[in-house]
Amino acid sequence: MNKNEKFVITINRQFGTGGHEIGASLAGRLNVKLIDKQILRAVAERFNLTEREAEDLEDRRPFWWEDFSWFYQHFLSHSEYAPAARDITSRQLFFAQATAMRRIAAEESCVIIGRCGFDVFKDHPNKLRIFLHSPLERRLKRIMDKYGVNEEKARIMIEDNDYTRELYTKSFTGRDWYDARNYDLALDLSRFGVNGAVDFLMGLMDG
Repeated sequence: MNKNEKFVITINRQFGTGGHEIGASLAGRLNVKLIDKQILRAVAERFNLTEREAEDLEDRRPFWWEDFSWFYQHFLSHSEYAPAARDITSRQLFFAQATAMRRIAAEESCVIIGRCGFDVFKDHPNKLRIFLHSPLERRLKRIMDKYGVNEEKARIMIEDNDYTRELYTKSFTGRDWYDARNYDLALDLSRFGVNGAVDFLMGLMDG
């Protein structure tokens, strides 16, 4: 990746790695836009929703039956209407997010957190696709400290979030979230703190 030209950096990460902080710090040091929850604003405008409704939709797991049921019901209805939040399928939400991300990336360099960015920008000519991971023990401690929860609760949070991200990726890209072939770099954060990881990535791009 050439950081002297318009670029896209995508970051996918296991829950509890500190990936969001790394992405935010990296974007700050590169002086480029960080794309994460901001993308919900564009999606909300696309479907005439509030940002809260868009966020609730994003948190909903993308089961195929839910989408099929909506399309079937819509097919049976011949009347036109403005869609309510419950009528918007997870697949519509995904493609709306991808469209918004591509529009931003076409205008300026950016760092993108999650949202299958590795696949959305797989054909981008100047990209760096990163997957961040670290041992469970390290992630448990980070979640316990960050959210003030016990180890059992932290373990449940990690399992639930990782499962949701894996399911989301498989549902919309057909790819395995953990497949190293999806990324240009897979980084084990057990050797780095947040600042150390950002320093490493900056050095990599400078080299």
